[in-house]
Amino acid sequence: MNLSKSEAVALASALADVIGDSTDVDVAICPSFGFLDAVSSAVTGSSIKLGSQNVHPAESGAYTGEMSSSMLTDLGCKLVIVGHSERRELFRECDQFVNEKIKTALGHGLEIILCVGETLEEREAGETNSIVGTEIIGSLADISAEQMAHITIAYEPIWAIGTGKVATPEQAEAVHAHIRGILTEQFGDDVAQATRIQYGGSVKPTNAEELLAQPNIDGALVGGASLDAESFLGIINHG
Repeated sequence: MNLSKSEAVALASALADVIGDSTDVDVAICPSFGFLDAVSSAVTGSSIKLGSQNVHPAESGAYTGEMSSSMLTDLGCKLVIVGHSERRELFRECDQFVNEKIKTALGHGLEIILCVGETLEEREAGETNSIVGTEIIGSLADISAEQMAHITIAYEPIWAIGTGKVATPEQAEAVHAHIRGILTEQFGDDVAQATRIQYGGSVKPTNAEELLAQPNIDGALVGGASLDAESFLGIINHG
C-alpha cells in the first residue's frame, strides 16, 4: 500500500521504457487494486506482466472490498500473489483459504505466485522446514502436476521483510532446496525442477546477484526495492 496513482504510473512507465519487449528476464509488477487499470495502460506494449497483490476465491457475491479473478482478468492481470506473509499474519488467512484462491484463479487463467515463509521465532526454534512444508502442502492441496506449470513458489522469510535483514545466500538456498524436495515428493522430479522458486526478503541490487546465483533460487519477489525504478532495474539486470 504505497505510492500515489501518478507515482505508480511513472514507475511502471519507467520500467516499460527500459524493458520494452525484451524477454531476457520475466518481469511482473503488482500494484494496489486502485491503480491496476492505470498501470495496465502504462505497460501496454511491453513484456511486463500485470499482477494483483491479492484475490478473493469467490466468483462473485457479497464480499465488500474484495476482487474476484474475473475482475482482475478484466483489468488485464495475468497473475496474482496469494498467501503473502502480510495476508497470513494481518488478515489471518489460512492455507485452506489460500488453496481456494489458487483453484479459482487458475480456473480463470491467472498465473500464481504462492508465498511461504517463517517468522524469526519459528526459525530460531528450528521450525523453518516444517512451517514452509506445511504451507506448501496445504496451499497446494488437490492441485495437479499439470496445474503446477502455472504456479511459482516464493520463499519469503518473514523476519527479512522490511527489516533490512536478509537471509544469507546459503540460508536462502537451503530452504529453496527443501522446497524443491517437497515438490518432488508431491508432484515428481520433472515438475519440481520446472517450478520457479523465487526468494523474497529485502532483495536489493547489492545482494541480488549473489542470491540469484544459487542453484535453487530462480528469481526474486521484490518488495521495497521495487518502489524505485532504478533500484528495481538494478535487480532485474542480475536476473
